[in-house]
Amino acid sequence: MARAWLVALAMAAASTASAGGGGVTGIWTRDDGAAKIRFSACGGGAVCGFLAWKRDPGGAGRIGEEVFVDMKPSDKNAWAGSAFNPEDGRRYTAKMTLSGDHLVTSGCVLGGLICKSFGWTRAK
Repeated sequence: MARAWLVALAMAAASTASAGGGGVTGIWTRDDGAAKIRFSACGGGAVCGFLAWKRDPGGAGRIGEEVFVDMKPSDKNAWAGSAFNPEDGRRYTAKMTLSGDHLVTSGCVLGGLICKSFGWTRAK
């Protein structure tokens, strides 16, 4: 019986890992309440983030827009890829780190010399 349980646990872990996002998939709310992002697997072991909600009334037309692109695992509970800021129309080097139900995303320019980070909490 214990062996069957271990096999089931291993299969669940493999399924999550193959989804690319591990524990980051799902809906996340920015700590300042300004936006929600939906992260999901997007192929090749990567995870992508799409704007799910924005407090700014002008942001409603951007719902569904991809803002985190091709975020690939870079370490345990960490990903790297690029981010698109719809407000300025620019792409940035992006990193994100997961710790429990808290996610930190960073967008950087100039080889990482200038970065801006945001905290996110898993939506319930």
